[in-house]
Amino acid sequence: MSNEAAVAQHARTTSPIPLGSAAGPLGYLALGLTLLAFGLLGTGVLSGAGVKDAGSLALFVGGLTLFIAGLLEFRGGSAATGTAFAGLGAFWVAWAQAAPSGKDAAGLFLILWALLALSLTAAHWLGGTLVRGVYALFTIALVLLAVGTLAGNDTLGKVAGWVAAAAGVLAWYSATSALAGGSWGRVGLPVR
Repeated sequence: MSNEAAVAQHARTTSPIPLGSAAGPLGYLALGLTLLAFGLLGTGVLSGAGVKDAGSLALFVGGLTLFIAGLLEFRGGSAATGTAFAGLGAFWVAWAQAAPSGKDAAGLFLILWALLALSLTAAHWLGGTLVRGVYALFTIALVLLAVGTLAGNDTLGKVAGWVAAAAGVLAWYSATSALAGGSWGRVGLPVR
């Protein structure tokens, strides 16, 4: 049987996926790429580049794409993932557009969003290990960044960057695993 015939046969025997139920991998890819860029730029590893250089990525990939994926997840019936993606999409838009007037305002901004990340960690605690790890590491990164900002400690900001980058790798891996499992017909990458 040719590839075209196999694809046509698969399309006839498979029911269509409802809109929204397949937005998870897109959301975790967007979150992973944004966290990875945000984290690596925050570490200072790339000379001459900083977190603010990821503004467009944060706005369009982290903000817009995550928010749309969140709406699709809500439509598909997933309140927890919909809330996570829409809420984090709002975070990335605010991050890209915000210019807090001082370290106290920036620290408060980060603490408030760390509370959202903590809520997402709790909401996904009984879910998969990778997703739980993404939100837990993101919470830790935001807390470290908030404390570093309030204390004027650049070292804590760099540590927060590494933690955020690790969260980004987990989110990216989770999405890749979900996509590979769907195309390979089985789970191809370990997820637990």
